[in-house]
Amino acid sequence: MSITVGATLPDATFLVMGANGPEPVELASKVKGRKVVIFGLPGAFTGPCTTSHLPSFMRTRAGFAEKGVDEVICVAVNDPFVLKAWGEATGAAEAGITLLGDAETVFTKALGMDFSAPHLGLINRSTRYALVAEDGVITHVSLEEVAGACDLTTGERLLEKL
Repeated sequence: MSITVGATLPDATFLVMGANGPEPVELASKVKGRKVVIFGLPGAFTGPCTTSHLPSFMRTRAGFAEKGVDEVICVAVNDPFVLKAWGEATGAAEAGITLLGDAETVFTKALGMDFSAPHLGLINRSTRYALVAEDGVITHVSLEEVAGACDLTTGERLLEKL
């Protein structure tokens, strides 16, 4: 699949930390009949992901709600244990950002957004993207044009498009 306006999001099962450990979350149930923002990033606790990308969606969460967005979802190629700790450490969980783990990169690869940079220790990760989907269909999409940049996919930039 290509991540383009008009495309339907691929089926995916993510993991989140529940009361009794990791629990599966079906993307189809998250997006059915709803307007959602999904943004992907290389990984929790990494440079711009922690200092720029995630905070931009924390700052704009209320603005997205005003535009009718039901949920803001961050997809990272991490396990649910790491994402729970990252959500707590950054305040993202408290800010209402849903953190979904794509540990096997199934969703990321289905979108064509996977990459590896062994020299940085990043293997099978996600490039930065941000999208809006309504009932599972992509209505807006932003992709970074420069590797390592975090400009075109911020919460502020995506919110401007709505």
